[in-house]
Amino acid sequence: MNKMELIEALSDSDALLSKSTAADIVKLFFDEMTNALANGDRVEIRGFCSFFVKEYKGYIGRNPKTVEQVNIAPKKLPFFKPGKELKERVDR
Repeated sequence: MNKMELIEALSDSDALLSKSTAADIVKLFFDEMTNALANGDRVEIRGFCSFFVKEYKGYIGRNPKTVEQVNIAPKKLPFFKPGKELKERVDR
């Protein structure tokens, strides 16, 4: 399911909800999740999943082609962890 399919499912589930309103709701939801992760907060949706940010230190890597050493800058990456209920439902 992609973002557009999610918007369509949301608008189809409620006759009073137009596609533009559903699009605004989905956009708001993802914007708030993105802002929370950018601020270093954890986003948890009980039973479904949690999103969090892992921080990696910088290190010296090696280019496998030239064997030249390369400095890798520190970075932060978002991670997804499925909840127990989601794991159980998918594993049926």
